[in-house]
Amino acid sequence: MIEEVADLSPQALARFDAIIDVRSPAEFAEDRIPGAINLPVLSNEERAEVGTIYLRKSRFLARRIGAAFVARNVAAHLETALADRGAKFRPLLYCWRGGMRSNAMATILAQIGWRVGVLKGGYRTWRRAVVAALADDPVPLSLILIDGETGTAKTEILRRLSALGVQTIDLEGLAAHKGSVFGAELSRAQPTQKLFESALFDRLRTLDPARPIAVEAESSRIGRLVLPKRILTAMRAAPRIIIEAPAAARADYLTRAYRDLIETPGAVERAIDRLRPFHSKETIGGWLTLATDGRHHDLAAALMRDHYDPLYARSRKRAESAPAATLKARDLSDEGLDAAARAAAETITRLSRRSSP
Repeated sequence: MIEEVADLSPQALARFDAIIDVRSPAEFAEDRIPGAINLPVLSNEERAEVGTIYLRKSRFLARRIGAAFVARNVAAHLETALADRGAKFRPLLYCWRGGMRSNAMATILAQIGWRVGVLKGGYRTWRRAVVAALADDPVPLSLILIDGETGTAKTEILRRLSALGVQTIDLEGLAAHKGSVFGAELSRAQPTQKLFESALFDRLRTLDPARPIAVEAESSRIGRLVLPKRILTAMRAAPRIIIEAPAAARADYLTRAYRDLIETPGAVERAIDRLRPFHSKETIGGWLTLATDGRHHDLAAALMRDHYDPLYARSRKRAESAPAATLKARDLSDEGLDAAARAAAETITRLSRRSSP
C-alpha cells in the first residue's frame, strides 16, 4: 500500500517509523528533512550518468539503465539498512519532486507488505515550507534577546534557560559556530545554508508562538551562514536582556569555553591572523606572543579590551531596541550561571506578562 502524504507537520511525520531520502548523497548533504536517513536509489555518479544519457541519447535508454541502477540499489538497502525491519514497518519516502525515484522504491517496498508513504512534491515541498516560514511569513516572532559583551556566557545561559522551561533557539548550536573568528567548531563543519534553515525551521515549528522565545543576540551572519529575514527582523525589534560580568571572569570563561581551540596546535594563531586587516602589526604581534607563550587568560583579556568590547559598543549604538533589563553576574562559575539563568527566566516571565493584552 502506497500513501501520498502532503502534511509536513511534526504530528503527521511522527506516524512513520523512518523518513527515507532516496536522493543521491550529494543532494542529501546539501539539505534534507531533519531526521531523514539517506538510502539513495541512484549514487552521485549513477545520477549524473542517467542524466547525461537522457539529454544526449534517449529518454528510453536513460530510464532502462536508471531502472537497473535503482533495482540493484534498493536490493542492497533491503539486505543491509532495512534488513531488520519487521512486517509493520512504515516508512515515508521522498525524492526531489516526489516522482520516479521515490515511487520506484515505494513500489518495491509496498510489494513486501509495508505501508509506505511518499511525500507529495518531494523535497521541493519541504523547501517551500522552509522558505515560507523563514522568509515570507509576515507573522512576527516573539523573541527576547540574551545580549552582552564577549565572554558573558550567553550561549551557556541560553542552555540553562531551556532547562528551566523557557522556549529557546540555539542559533550558534544550529550553525555549528560561536560567531567570531575563533568560533568554528573543530569537531564538525558548518552546515550548508539550506541545511541550517531546515534545522531552524524544524526547531521553530515545535515552539508555541504565543510564548516568548529566547535567542542569543547575533549579527546577520554566524560564521558563513546568513540569518533568514524573518528571524533577523524579529531580533532587531526584540527586547534585550543584557548580561554583565567582570572582565576577569569573562576571560576565565573564555579560556574554558575555547579549550578545544587552545589545545589544537596552531588554531589560536590562525584565528588571530584573520584579524590582521583590523589591527596594527604591533597589536597582532602582541597577541601572537601571548598565544605562543600559553598566556591564554591574558590573550582573552587583550582581545576583549582591544577588539571585541569596542565592536560590541558600536553594535549597541546601532541597536534598534533598548535594553529591557541588565543582569549583573558576579562570576561565571556553574553557580553563577545558574543564578543568571534564573534571573533571566524571571525577567522573561515579567516581560511576557507586560506584553500580554
